[in-house]
Amino acid sequence: MNQEVFAAVADALDRAEPAALVTIISTTGSTPQRVGAKMLVFADGRMVGTIGGGCYENDAFWKAREAITNRRPQLVHYQLDDDFAQETGLICGGQMSVYIEPIEPSPELYVVGAGHVGFHLANLAHEVGFRVHVVDDREKFANTERFPHAASVVTEDIPAWIERTALPAHAYVVIVTRGHNNDLDALRALAPRDLRYLGLIGSRAKVARIYDALTSEAMPAALLKEVHAPIGLDIGAVTPQEIAVSILAELIAVKHGKVKSRDAAELSMKWHNLKV
Repeated sequence: MNQEVFAAVADALDRAEPAALVTIISTTGSTPQRVGAKMLVFADGRMVGTIGGGCYENDAFWKAREAITNRRPQLVHYQLDDDFAQETGLICGGQMSVYIEPIEPSPELYVVGAGHVGFHLANLAHEVGFRVHVVDDREKFANTERFPHAASVVTEDIPAWIERTALPAHAYVVIVTRGHNNDLDALRALAPRDLRYLGLIGSRAKVARIYDALTSEAMPAALLKEVHAPIGLDIGAVTPQEIAVSILAELIAVKHGKVKSRDAAELSMKWHNLKV
């Protein structure tokens, strides 16, 4: 049975589909399954494998769904007492502990803009485990020679690419294009998307101008509130390399649940006249 679960885990990772793995890690007394029994739970309710059935498996199922959403593991203890036996029809009388861990694919990072900051960010992000995609409309900047470790390098009109490309909900996207108008076009197309992270580079004044422009186009304020802008943690960065580090630090913080939504604004860079 676990072989089927392991195959399903590998398949989920290949498809970049989040799931949660439930494993029995300890038992005492009589239990319906042994230590090591596993069950894989998907966000849409599909299950592969079993930890024994009954109400405790149902409880673990829902806790696994929660783990997919909040991306935090849980250790859960079950007392398989007389009440449990009466409810499920299983005569056990033992105790069981299960470990529930979210299974996530390598985070997908889309770097929209292949200039100096985008170049350093893509290289650094690859080193810490992000699967990097680079998008720019300039072949001079967006090519595999500059980004040999990128999963994909796209040379295309940015708004057109965004329009035709479905980005996964677990994707991280940073907008670091070469100019105000390019940033505006990219944010207009990306803000309505369901993404793990969306960040926009620039000074507070530049961000305010872009937000004003989008608000005048009737973009809901709630969408803009979710954008990390100005992008990056405030570490006093000046050079493109340092700015890339500040952005990557924020991405890692979001990945591990240390920074959420616009909480990042309090930690954001206070840049002035930044050029990408």
